[in-house]
Amino acid sequence: MNQRSKQIICFALSLTFSPIVSQALSMAPPTTASKSLAQQEITGTVTDKNGAPLSGVTVTNVRSQQASQTSEQGLFTIAVHNGDNLAISFIGFQTATVQYTGQTNLQITLTDQEAILDEVVVVGYGTQKKANLTGAVDQVGSEVFEGRALANTAQMLQGTVPNLNITPADGKPSRSPSFNIRGTTSIGQGGSALILIDGVEGDPQSLNPNDIESVSVLKDASSAAVYGSRGTFGVVLITTKRAKQGKASITYSGSLTTQNPTTLPDFVTDGYTYAERFYEAYNAWNNYSSVPSKLNKTQIFTLDWLEEFKRRKEQGINEPVTIADDGTYVYYGNEDYYGALIKDNTFVQDHNLSISGNEKKLDYYISGRFYDNKGMYRFNTDTYKSYNTRAKASLQVTDWLRVSNNIDYSSINYHDPSTAGEGGNIWRNIADEGHPSSPIYNPDGTFSYSAAYTLGDFIYGKNGTDSEDVNLRNTTSFETNFFNNTFRVKGDFTFRNRNIGSSRIRVPVPYSVKDGEELRLETSMNDNIRDISETYKHLLTNLYAEYENTFNQDHYFKGLLGYNYEQQTYNNTEITKNGLLTDDTENLNLALGESVTATAKYNRYRLAGVFFRANYIYKDRYLFEVNGRYDGSSKFPTGEQWAFFPSVSAGWRISQEPFWNVSPSAISDLKLRGSYGSLGNGNIAPYSFLDLYAIAISKRVLNGAKNPTTSAPKVIPDNLTWETARTTNFGIDIGALNNRLTFTADIYSRETLNMYTLGQTLPDVFGAEPPKGNYADMTTRGFELSVAYKDNFDVAGKPLNWGVRATLADYRSTIDKYNNAIGNLDDYYDGQRVGEIWGYVTQGLFQNQEEIDAAASQTLIKSSNAGTVYPGDVRFTDLDGNGAIDYGNNTLNNHGDLSIIGNEEPRYIYGFNLNLDYSNVYLSAFLQGVGKQDWYPSNESIFWGQYNRPYNNLPTWHLNNYWTEDNTDAYFPRYAGYNQSLKQTTQSRYLQNAAYLRLKNLQIGYNFPKTMITKLGLQGLRAGLSAENLFTWSPLYKNTKDIDVANIGSSDPDISDGQGDGFNYPTMRSFSFNLSINF
Repeated sequence: MNQRSKQIICFALSLTFSPIVSQALSMAPPTTASKSLAQQEITGTVTDKNGAPLSGVTVTNVRSQQASQTSEQGLFTIAVHNGDNLAISFIGFQTATVQYTGQTNLQITLTDQEAILDEVVVVGYGTQKKANLTGAVDQVGSEVFEGRALANTAQMLQGTVPNLNITPADGKPSRSPSFNIRGTTSIGQGGSALILIDGVEGDPQSLNPNDIESVSVLKDASSAAVYGSRGTFGVVLITTKRAKQGKASITYSGSLTTQNPTTLPDFVTDGYTYAERFYEAYNAWNNYSSVPSKLNKTQIFTLDWLEEFKRRKEQGINEPVTIADDGTYVYYGNEDYYGALIKDNTFVQDHNLSISGNEKKLDYYISGRFYDNKGMYRFNTDTYKSYNTRAKASLQVTDWLRVSNNIDYSSINYHDPSTAGEGGNIWRNIADEGHPSSPIYNPDGTFSYSAAYTLGDFIYGKNGTDSEDVNLRNTTSFETNFFNNTFRVKGDFTFRNRNIGSSRIRVPVPYSVKDGEELRLETSMNDNIRDISETYKHLLTNLYAEYENTFNQDHYFKGLLGYNYEQQTYNNTEITKNGLLTDDTENLNLALGESVTATAKYNRYRLAGVFFRANYIYKDRYLFEVNGRYDGSSKFPTGEQWAFFPSVSAGWRISQEPFWNVSPSAISDLKLRGSYGSLGNGNIAPYSFLDLYAIAISKRVLNGAKNPTTSAPKVIPDNLTWETARTTNFGIDIGALNNRLTFTADIYSRETLNMYTLGQTLPDVFGAEPPKGNYADMTTRGFELSVAYKDNFDVAGKPLNWGVRATLADYRSTIDKYNNAIGNLDDYYDGQRVGEIWGYVTQGLFQNQEEIDAAASQTLIKSSNAGTVYPGDVRFTDLDGNGAIDYGNNTLNNHGDLSIIGNEEPRYIYGFNLNLDYSNVYLSAFLQGVGKQDWYPSNESIFWGQYNRPYNNLPTWHLNNYWTEDNTDAYFPRYAGYNQSLKQTTQSRYLQNAAYLRLKNLQIGYNFPKTMITKLGLQGLRAGLSAENLFTWSPLYKNTKDIDVANIGSSDPDISDGQGDGFNYPTMRSFSFNLSINF
């Protein structure tokens, strides 16, 4: 290329990125023509690290682009000139480059990709040798995702990296779990880990797991500093696969999976037992003096009906519905609502196709995925489909310039059925109205009233929300190198567009309570259609330069200086309209009602920053790194928009010292490292420093019109500024037994200062909520351990490769400062351990009236409507000795009989991996869990059954497990509904141990020998079986198995309106057959 051509390219790049680029390109040295030398044909052999020959390896002459492939014995022949470079590439191995200098027979050994991953780690805006890392960084490779048929990348990452805390809310395929690194981040502005996919923020749910090459987790301030305020609480770097060298390679991988729930609510389905227990719970709450008239809303109750039900059961009469003289249906059912709703098994299919290769100076990688989950419901089932495509290409324009483009598209379609009840949706509505005594169908085929509130609408098939989440992203980048690749300039520009559209339809469900009479379930929650449209537009550009060189063999230096700019715009429109023309209405235009609600939201913010990193290494022993970023955010007021956040780290490779005389067979590597740094958290809503007015339409008609109104704005925060997270980290890395055994440990302390919380309590005459501001501080301390061992030995003349890895992490967070002068226990307070559970200490159950009379008064804790305490009720401990069970002023200084009885934060989070590979058979197992966690079920939790509301479903494990005069050692107290001494009174007796161990994944498979598959024209063939969530052990299951211990948090807002722990889409157990073919 002549100088004129270079100038044209430089000018084009400078228009897109920066004038700096053209200045850098002008320094490129002139190219020289290759000298033509005599051509000759040579031979060689390619083997793996164990000396086994590799067939199908591509050997390419870089100069002439002539290519050859190795035989079954690993042999190749190729024409070369003296000085030619040969590129040797093969799927699953690192590409090697060998120069021909007259050898007669080349012996080439390829290194597998897994070994390369162990040596090089992806960090912010680049890579580093693992041996040179001084920050807290962990990395896993593509093996984490292979052979696993899950909808979401995050589900596969759970438990693989210590202190990368991924907590699925439940098993719903459309739900993306949250990512947390190293525990509680901020109680103010919040802060999840920053997730970058090829350098651009994204949702792992939209990513094809088969595209992933590696995942790096940056945990401390030093490693995350270059990302500034977005990486305050850690960064997850997901790097997708790149093109393989050599001719085109096509890979298909797919799986067929069957799934079933790990846990489902196990409720009594015997109608009489349920109704009899309902009456007991209702009557006991009302001091044994009241008879209900209904089972909640949907079934009549009388004592005569209950007696008749008992007679029918004793006589074996199975007639679920009779018709009274007035035509009213009378029910004596034994209905299993969950069994009628949920399939025994559901089917999932997953198909992936990728094409990768190299044509002269062009590398390309193209992939696609289709994932289809048929859902778990028998009627109007939830269906989940996702489509992914990706195309990456890289062109070596000159020997100093490479340009690349990376475009990916994803579409996620989900149908979420819903009920036409009062908003509680299916789980909650079954709990409230799915009475076993009430069958689903009447004799004429119509729905019962109970069915209309629950399953009838699923069977009717008209209600639900259809959503589509579409992501389109394109990144164009360039990379230049000068001065023997010691100086590099890189840049990229990304456009990302995300559109989320959903349409929810709720129509009244027909039902009957009398023969021949049809009604419709009319509530405020149905007979409407709602459309929501959300759009995110994200622009991002990076421009940075690197200098890397080694001086006098002892001094290594690498410097990075760059600029980052991002802008995001958000638009939201929501329209709800009533009066559906027909039950099959699918468009707003077919809703003819006069009630129309329309809302819209908009915001935009911009981020910018200048970042740097400098590494210096002396004699591979002393490691130093300095990072920093000057960060700017439009979310803050003028004067507070910019801040500087630096960090520093250092390491000492003791094993490289001259005095280190320990044999590598004992200690192969020993490194100490430490870091300290600060990062700013700008995770607040845009315009928080401005007066915001909410515009609405008045319900009053004035002068014939409903006029716009607005509410008073909230008080503007005073001196709003950045939260700051200061992190100190110390670590040790040990390699032993020639690095077959590795050990890594880190301890850390993170201070989060100036958290964005409510200010001091103000007098009532202030007339508004206290303004938020930077008022609180918190400290999180923890540790991480990782131990791995890998080895091989011969069994029957063949190598058996095996490896194990165990991880353990823990953290605790303490509130250092908070505006709570009186120490109110319902809020944060100074010195509080985050997650503390305050409650009463119990002494068991009262056995007789004498014990009640001798005990402290419990009138404040009502176990009956009148406040009367009965034998069988919970007995609380009078800790303060004042003769009454109370909570004092509910403050630190006066908390009555309350004390700290537990902590809901997970402790000792662990994982365990095992891998075996022998004679083409591979086996892997992955277990993960939590060593300690306390949980107290919320008021509406499935745990309480009829102790919560008498008409709720009755868990089978409650039967014969409550106090009676003949069962005084029972777990539960006397049977009484609305029991405030349980659900509303946190106490030690019913505090649950939620520790668990789960066999998360188990795989076995077979790699077909190359001698077999090459005859079929294949480069690789693998078949296997995989299972997810096979087994879970937990102390919680000693009491109940209705709740998945890993999903004990708040319930699913879609299927239970967010009411009650345990009302969640179940975690699914799956069994898959998977196949991978490489052409």
